[in-house]
Amino acid sequence: MSLKEYDIIVIGSGAGGLTAAVALAQAGKSVLVCEQHEVPGGWTHSFTLNGYRFSPGVHYIGEIEEGGSMRRIYQGLGVSGDLAFSELNPEGYDHIRIGDQQFDLPKGRENLAARLKEYFPHEAEGIDGYLDTVERMVAALSKLGSGTSGPEKARAAAGSMSLLRWVRRSGQDLIEHFIADPVLQGVLAGQSGDHGMPPSRVSAFVQAGILHHYFNGGYYPIGGAFAIPRAFVKALNRAGGELRLNTMVDKILLKDGRVSGVRLADGEEIRAETVISNADPEVTFGKLIGRESLSRKLAAKLDRVTYSVSALSLFFALDMDLRAAGLDSGNYWLYDHENVDELYAQGLTDHALTAERPGAMFLTVTTLKDPSKMHASGPGRGHHTCEAFTFVDYAAFEKWADSKHGSRPAAYQGLKEDLAWKMFQTLERHFPGISEHVVYWNLGTPLTNEHYLNATRGNQYGISKSLRQVGPGAFPVKTEIAGLYMCGASTLSHGVAGVTASGLAAAKSVLGCTTADLLTQNGPELEVYPAEDLSQWPEHLREKINRARGE
Repeated sequence: MSLKEYDIIVIGSGAGGLTAAVALAQAGKSVLVCEQHEVPGGWTHSFTLNGYRFSPGVHYIGEIEEGGSMRRIYQGLGVSGDLAFSELNPEGYDHIRIGDQQFDLPKGRENLAARLKEYFPHEAEGIDGYLDTVERMVAALSKLGSGTSGPEKARAAAGSMSLLRWVRRSGQDLIEHFIADPVLQGVLAGQSGDHGMPPSRVSAFVQAGILHHYFNGGYYPIGGAFAIPRAFVKALNRAGGELRLNTMVDKILLKDGRVSGVRLADGEEIRAETVISNADPEVTFGKLIGRESLSRKLAAKLDRVTYSVSALSLFFALDMDLRAAGLDSGNYWLYDHENVDELYAQGLTDHALTAERPGAMFLTVTTLKDPSKMHASGPGRGHHTCEAFTFVDYAAFEKWADSKHGSRPAAYQGLKEDLAWKMFQTLERHFPGISEHVVYWNLGTPLTNEHYLNATRGNQYGISKSLRQVGPGAFPVKTEIAGLYMCGASTLSHGVAGVTASGLAAAKSVLGCTTADLLTQNGPELEVYPAEDLSQWPEHLREKINRARGE
């Protein structure tokens, strides 16, 4: 029997893997995507529990506005016709709650500066300095990584010289350089959950990049996170690519030191001269390649790498009028006090298990971001779906790692109930009465991430974004093994935007072309509707929303 052959095999259907696969298929390559889960998407997948739809890894995306980089990518790859977004509250796409105070981060750099000065007028000069530096840091990185050459690149490098002071400095260093007020320091560190590190341990460029990414607002895919992989799979099919679900890759095959294909868990071998892995480094190099086939340098790097934090993920539904309770489509970052660095340091330990309740949490109401997700009929009619998270170290759950998913010991199940109760206590502190309206809940742990997403130690963001593991310290898209490429959160960056960019980078490296060469499909203008103003939504969606509300 002849072996099946492809030009390229992509391992994993996360946002990075699907981006690479679509771009390469559109370039005329024969592409196969192997996904171990029963649905595509990786961290962008969605799932249904008790009739409610949840999306564990996508809570907002930036740069969807006109001219934004993500909009250009979606239109350039031709997936924009199958995607639509709702815009989070432009007056507060992120709400930072410190104790009993709430600070709203609005859309627009100038609006953000003005709002922060309203809250902290005595820090006006520092606010301007901080935001200006954030903008210049990101602009310098963009120019240096744009592929320009000659005088233009020389000017970009010269312009970035003043920013080199931040290369080995932390996000906390950057904030404290401009800001003295401890509460404002906490507000500016409030988005740290988007990288999962204490600000004092994360790269200043990562901290700056996250704030900058949302300068022009936050956006949510209508239909939930799964709308993204669904659109990409359609584009992949149109381009002649293939996707196999429930297909675990057991080994990346090598011949004479270069890639020759993959072996699946069922023993089937598939040939390809190019493999792109969307899996994390331990899975890619430790399991699928094997340390014995790595250089001493790469094996040493693999042995010392640290992975990002994991989380407790609380998925629940409420029969409560949340808008009447004062909530909106923005995200809620909940902190007991302004020492955000301390709270995130606790998230790297088992503190969530030993504390009376979490001191730091993230809450999103997905049915306020996308009201079309509300049930229009049945027992769930009018119910809101919510997702809340608090960080925890994988080691706290390692004792149950060898137990079987779906039949873990009673002690594990009991612990989940206890932890969910603690998380509801923190939510109750900020939103009194919320726990009385819970009609369904389910808690995911680091072991859940490990099972469904094949994430080493249940990591949320690939390798940790510490000072030594970003930029040159991260994993390159082109590996030392001929024909093997990587994409995903452990390469260029994390988050939907970061891993999407990594998928383009992998495709570009395989083809030896520019990014512009990949974005030629001229998809239709991406549709964006305001979450706070349903009058601008299409009639069919408005009708569904009104039915869900009983109107």
